[in-house]
Amino acid sequence: MPIYQYKAYVAGGGVTTGVIDADTPRDARSRLRRDNILVSEISELRGGRKVKGSESSGAAVAKGPSVMERLKAMRSTANAPSNANLDIVSAATRQLGTLLAAGIPLTEALRALIEQTEHREAETMFRQIRERVSQGSSLADAMAEQPAWFNDLYVNMVRAGQATGNLDVVFRRLADYMQAQRSLRRKVVSALMYPAMMVGIGVIVVSILMTVVVPKITGMLIDTGQSLPGPTLVLIAISNGFKNYWWLGCLIIAAISFAFERVYNTSPNGRLAIDRNLLRMPVLGDLLRKQAIARFTHTLATLLESGVPVVSSLEITRNVVGNRVIADATEVIRTRILEGTDIGTPMRATGAFPPVVCYMVQVGEQSGELEQMLDRVGAAYDEEIDVTTSRVTSVLEPILIVFLAIVVGYIVIAIVLPILKVGQIQ
Repeated sequence: MPIYQYKAYVAGGGVTTGVIDADTPRDARSRLRRDNILVSEISELRGGRKVKGSESSGAAVAKGPSVMERLKAMRSTANAPSNANLDIVSAATRQLGTLLAAGIPLTEALRALIEQTEHREAETMFRQIRERVSQGSSLADAMAEQPAWFNDLYVNMVRAGQATGNLDVVFRRLADYMQAQRSLRRKVVSALMYPAMMVGIGVIVVSILMTVVVPKITGMLIDTGQSLPGPTLVLIAISNGFKNYWWLGCLIIAAISFAFERVYNTSPNGRLAIDRNLLRMPVLGDLLRKQAIARFTHTLATLLESGVPVVSSLEITRNVVGNRVIADATEVIRTRILEGTDIGTPMRATGAFPPVVCYMVQVGEQSGELEQMLDRVGAAYDEEIDVTTSRVTSVLEPILIVFLAIVVGYIVIAIVLPILKVGQIQ
């Protein structure tokens, strides 16, 4: 059934836009008219885009932004589309699992999602998926046509669920997996948020001192005509640098940030070097390694439990671990499996995984409970991440406090020394 985008008048003279599925534009107009919605413009949507030759009622309506233009504008707002998409897909996944488990047909379950969603872009996406499924396409293929919403992991798990007839179970596993990943991400972000705020506030305070407070006080000291001690002269030089060359500092920071992002996103060797050095950092490196391993074990376990072949599972897992060192190790394991070996032996040989993880994987392979063992390893690392995040915060807090105390203390001493010297002379 085609999907149409419309612009219409509602009761009271307001203008609204939306999407609706109907056999023809006339059917769409009739259905909307029954809801007291008078259509002024209507056009068919295919692949999220308008089909040329939109219909109009001839009413003089002021030209305004289309639905798709508004959706594009939404992408530039503070809410990142990837985060918004993740929240919508996560909720929809759990609802689909519940509806299918209750025996509701897939097309009716998708219709329920369409009626419940309040996000225009998501509504269009679900309508397009339902239309493709109604035409005989598989749900996995229909979702694969929406890469902004469903990644390879999601599509492959759905495909495996359809092949095994356990689609409702797969959706529940996917929902649990997505919820666990979001929780893991929040833990790491919360561990780094407070230190980042302290650094930001410290930079602001020191900048104000060096550009506003210090110049006024040192100017008064210079006017006395007395020779100033070394710490004060150094402070004056630093203050003048802040005041006169702040733009150069901002430019250098921007250039470094741009170069870092460019190297990380475009150079495989550069990203590998950065990720390797991040893992070597004290405390923080341990947290990042545990996060990557937890994501590796949970993702691989979820894929294997859903019936995805081990080689395909490793290929998908490689793309979601978030660290190039672990990703390259995963590719080595996948290659060795294609040569006929097991998982545990090449995993140990890469050196990227702790020995206990390799041992647990080998035990799981030998006992035929690899998926369950991976889940246990992931759960154990989730608990360790909680402990490590607390450790990161407890270590960084005193370091930052001491550093800021040293900086502010030096400023105070450099100002007080010449004042004391003037007092002694008098």
